Amino acid sequence: MIQSASEKQSDLKKRWERFRAGNPNVKIREAAKALGTSEAELLVTEIGASVVRLNDKFAELLQEFHTLGQVMALTRNDAIVHERQGEFANVEVFDAHGKMGLVLGEDIDLRIFFKNWHFGFAVTSEKGRGKLRSLQFFDIDGTAVHKVFLTAASDLAAYEKLVGKYRSDDQNQVIAISPKPAKPIEKADAEIDVAGFQKAWAEMKDTHDFFGMTIKFGVSRSQALRLADKKMAFQVSTESYQFVLEKSVQRQLPIMIFVSSGGVIQIHTGEVENLTAARGWYNVLDEKFNLHIKQEEIASAWVVKKPTSDGIVSSLEIFDKAGENVALFFGKRKPGNPEKAEWRKLLAAVQPI
Repeated sequence: MIQSASEKQSDLKKRWERFRAGNPNVKIREAAKALGTSEAELLVTEIGASVVRLNDKFAELLQEFHTLGQVMALTRNDAIVHERQGEFANVEVFDAHGKMGLVLGEDIDLRIFFKNWHFGFAVTSEKGRGKLRSLQFFDIDGTAVHKVFLTAASDLAAYEKLVGKYRSDDQNQVIAISPKPAKPIEKADAEIDVAGFQKAWAEMKDTHDFFGMTIKFGVSRSQALRLADKKMAFQVSTESYQFVLEKSVQRQLPIMIFVSSGGVIQIHTGEVENLTAARGWYNVLDEKFNLHIKQEEIASAWVVKKPTSDGIVSSLEIFDKAGENVALFFGKRKPGNPEKAEWRKLLAAVQPI
């Protein structure tokens, strides 16, 4: 007998309740994997209780996040979790190949791609003796792209006002989840104009030129690094991020850490202080910034150098088992200023493999 969508959702709700009862400390992302579903679909089973579905006016909602005051912004992928406390300041929304957003606050710094924001929810969950409230956003396949959690310093009345204003008229416990489009098949290296590609790399004037260059020559990001002049990109140990973080702490060197979910790039800028490894995760545990790297998921790492009008800008890029770029590490800098010599010296100590 073929189940209807509502029957499937009812069955999922029961399975989710049983699973959570037996695994009270499980993270919802991990629970979704274990149950063969998506995080968004699990949240939908709680609409009417602890979850409110939001409408799709995500760009308008983003521009009101500043009313919440101090919050914690979370962006993650399967390998890395990036958490930053602060306020949403200097928010801008614009159209450029699809609606995009910028958040350029001192603490919360985001690049937002609304084409990958398909579902939004206000979620209330139990945390110790209190309640944890958040706004959570998901891609078409039900994967989280960004979450905003209230803190003790947040404005609860402003949160409730936003939930009421952006509450969807549709509070049914069914959503239309579908797979993400398949990624293009990588071309064979023999089909790439490697000489032309390396010349274009050498002539870059801005780090943002890199993406357009990969499109022009039809290369994936990982393939681009593999085909680059070895002076401009070379592979290093998968544990190089630990070396970079540890040396940054020792030298009190401010750095930039970029992590992408596909719908958001979240950036930390500043010094890191407290490092620890536990249960397979390598962590930064600072007052306003937490980073969690699932060590077994990191499959490759590269030191990358890009020419700009301000001189060479160098970075450490790490990739997961699927070949996806999961994080980038840079020395702290702003356009118009050259890269710090201390950062270059640090990366120079990371040896090729």
